[in-house]
Amino acid sequence: MLEQYYRINQAVGVSIQIGSGADLKIHACGLSVEKNKLTFDQKITGIAGIEGLQKHFAVKLVTLNLSGKGILQKQTELIQTVDQHNFSSIFPNANIDDFYVQNFQSGKHSFISIIRKREADRWLQALKENGYMPLSLSLGPFPVQNIIPQLNSYDGRFVFNGNTIEQNEDGDWLSWNYDGQVRAPFPIKVESEPIDEQLVLAYAAAFQLILSDKIESVVADVPELQQVWDEVITGKRLRVYGGLILVLFFVLLLINFVVFSGLKQSNDQLTAQVSRTVQSSVDLQSVNEQASQKETLLGLLGWDGGMNKTALVDQVASLMPGEITLDEITVNPVDIAKSRVQKILSFSNRQIETRGFAEHIIPVNEWIARIKTKPWVKDIQLANYTFNNEKNTGEFLITIKY
Repeated sequence: MLEQYYRINQAVGVSIQIGSGADLKIHACGLSVEKNKLTFDQKITGIAGIEGLQKHFAVKLVTLNLSGKGILQKQTELIQTVDQHNFSSIFPNANIDDFYVQNFQSGKHSFISIIRKREADRWLQALKENGYMPLSLSLGPFPVQNIIPQLNSYDGRFVFNGNTIEQNEDGDWLSWNYDGQVRAPFPIKVESEPIDEQLVLAYAAAFQLILSDKIESVVADVPELQQVWDEVITGKRLRVYGGLILVLFFVLLLINFVVFSGLKQSNDQLTAQVSRTVQSSVDLQSVNEQASQKETLLGLLGWDGGMNKTALVDQVASLMPGEITLDEITVNPVDIAKSRVQKILSFSNRQIETRGFAEHIIPVNEWIARIKTKPWVKDIQLANYTFNNEKNTGEFLITIKY
């Protein structure tokens, strides 16, 4: 229960792409979480220097991602721990004490990233001099592993801001390469929120910092930052415990006042009143627990008031033009991103998803127009329409809210 108090609730992800000379690109993304809901505070690209952060971000807890010049990366067979012995075989004639090392493990591979300590410390020190407190450092594109399920990527291939990531069916990374001329083939979205492809790394860094207690963060081993992190968490815990102690004293004083005020009444009346109160509290607690359990069960089952979903599906299917081939209709589909964050199965309630094939988008739009005429339809959107070269036809996804 104390977790909601001492975890990081607000953070800024800063992404720095180091180039040659003055070719420096800084992007930053601010996130906050409240009642298990993650929201964007700011999304800023093309910031002019570290000092430019102060114009946009008041939150002082930051996580830094570095990419580009000065960072070496190598894909190897899976390595559990990088030490001086295997480090020398990966990067010959290099001393591990001169570098910060990040070991991203995925499937049967490790993606080792290193940066000279003096280069990384230069950027960390710049953040500190501008009033920020860096809590972690990540290298390259690898933190996106924790946000790929939220993004609209297809066919095991994800492209953004020059980075191309290939994954297998299990989500393990097969390869990564960088080409500064490559751009995302379609607008990138986090769930339904559009995001500039230059901000993907900044968002990924901030996301894994905020949810560091729930996911495995991809970060470099920087002992100084780990010490700062421990101090921040310990300080928040102490403040929480101090607040709880004050509340406890207040409750004890209140109870003391009530008890001594009640002594004016007879002992028999006090005993009877306490007995009735205790019994009522027990009964009320039992009723509340049963109601809570039933509400939770109804939520897990996707209950939405007993609407005849079969009739709704039948109406949708009856309006379908002949040029469309229906592949799938799903009622109250699983919300994958929300389930991942909350670690409990969650559904997109009062929603119908239809998937199918059509050589042209016109009959799809016609179908949407027909469905809109139904009085029970609150909203309908064409979530996606792409042309499948292998099947020589278009694939579409329509979402209906009722």
